[in-house]
Amino acid sequence: MRQLSTKKRVAAAIASLMLIVSACSSGGDKPAPADNGNGNEKNAPVNTGAGEKETAGGEIDPLGKYDPPIEITTVRIINDTYRFAEGESIDNNAWTRTLKDKLGITVKNKWVVSGDGPGGQGEQKMNVSIASGDLPDFIPVNARQLQQLVEADMLMDMTEIYEKYAAPFTKEIMNQDGPNALASATFDGKLMAIPNTGSSMDGAGMIWVRSDWLQKLNLPEPKTMDDVFAISEAFTTKDPDGNGQADTIGLSLNKDLYGGYAGIDGFMIGYHGYPQQWIKDNSGKLVYGSIQPEIKTALAKLQDLYKKGQIDREFGVKDGGKAAEFAASGRVGMHFGSMSNPLWPLVDNKRNDKNAQWQSYPLVSVDGQPAQPRTNLAVGTYYAVLKDTKNPEAVMKIINLFIETGWGKSTTAENYAEHFTKDGFERHKYIPFQAWPSRKNLDIHLHITEAMETGDFSKLNPEEQDNYKQINEFLQGKEGSELGWGYERIFGKDGSFKTINQYVSNDMLLANEFYGAPTPTMVEKDSTLKKMELEVFSKIIMGAPLDTFDKFVSDWGKLGGDAITEEVNAWYAERQ
Repeated sequence: MRQLSTKKRVAAAIASLMLIVSACSSGGDKPAPADNGNGNEKNAPVNTGAGEKETAGGEIDPLGKYDPPIEITTVRIINDTYRFAEGESIDNNAWTRTLKDKLGITVKNKWVVSGDGPGGQGEQKMNVSIASGDLPDFIPVNARQLQQLVEADMLMDMTEIYEKYAAPFTKEIMNQDGPNALASATFDGKLMAIPNTGSSMDGAGMIWVRSDWLQKLNLPEPKTMDDVFAISEAFTTKDPDGNGQADTIGLSLNKDLYGGYAGIDGFMIGYHGYPQQWIKDNSGKLVYGSIQPEIKTALAKLQDLYKKGQIDREFGVKDGGKAAEFAASGRVGMHFGSMSNPLWPLVDNKRNDKNAQWQSYPLVSVDGQPAQPRTNLAVGTYYAVLKDTKNPEAVMKIINLFIETGWGKSTTAENYAEHFTKDGFERHKYIPFQAWPSRKNLDIHLHITEAMETGDFSKLNPEEQDNYKQINEFLQGKEGSELGWGYERIFGKDGSFKTINQYVSNDMLLANEFYGAPTPTMVEKDSTLKKMELEVFSKIIMGAPLDTFDKFVSDWGKLGGDAITEEVNAWYAERQ
């Protein structure tokens, strides 16, 4: 299999976080009776003649086709991973045709801009559009932009639209990740936009360990932080790779300190510290996790590990890609990361060493209290609708269709492939409005595990079938199937979602207490404060006096942190 560059591997891994699949086969089960996403198969839709359909029982059909057809306007912010088959584009593709055929909706893009990162060309273009008032009827915005439009009184209240037109399955998905997704789009009791939901549980932290090294050195699996320290020491000093050289380390870090691979956040949770999270203190007020005393204690231990050579001496100049290369070379045996790490970067270690095996474990603590991961709101985009827009329910119908096509009872392998994965194109990106099930990946794990235990694969949906195909190719020893190893380490019986299932089943996941739009002082000062945090924490780990942390706490407050804390608590008080 051709080796990807670091940038391309990162891009592939990010795509896998959303889809975790490649193209489904063209075969599949026979279509199930269509329930139109409303869970009521016996009531066939009838045309009301008013541009929407009702069931025979008088209920609104959430997938009712407009007759006559309608045209809606929006804008698109894309990136360089959008690829199209010959003759197709963002304005002409499988989804634009399906929206016309099934819903009677033509989507007109007023503009299309590439650059969807924070502060990128797309965000800048939208800011200009908001400032000028030159907006489409249906507007994809971030949290800050949504708040600006609400304060300008430019948006339609979507409360009734959501209640009336969101299919039951859509409502289930909107709430799968808890109430905060919809709450984040609610102002003064009114739902002012529809959130593009994701999965916060997918970002929960965990420990990844070279389990073949554990077995070789006869070490126990990590149950406490003391176990983690013992593993780190042994991986550094006892030649786990057997080459007779002192060239391995126990714990991988990268210079950015946080994120889904080789970060310190999972380590700090072991001390009940929550960096870059807003948490409640004993008085019920919200406080910034990075300035709490638990963080200082955790930094002291990281400094100790660094002094002992158990952390890469050069971590301070290595980004995630460089740290990943260190892991791929087989020189590190443990890190704190996320569920997707087998697809990046650990699969490269497997390619280089077929005997390498990695296992995920739940986070552990320094005391008898459980280590509870804390996750962020999994909403990046909101779909707002300008006041006086005709057919505002169109956004809800499009989301209903996206969800039904992906995971509904009526979908088929052919239909799924046509709209999500056919010919290697990430077709799900083409549709303007979407929402994703929070439990999608957890359910893949549970359903594949059950199917492999019972031998009955008939109940797997198209996405699950494709993931099992990848896993089975690896289990059967197919040449070049290391990617299947990655899927097995994620979705298999002992994959990373076994860890996430433990979190979910035991109600262990905590949420960031602040999920609102950036406050005014955050917009002005937050990037400077976070840069200072990374610099100070890195220096402490590499040997700076521990009381440097106390000065950081003081400086953080003076340079804007105290003002941010006041604003966050004012937001929190309004939500109560």
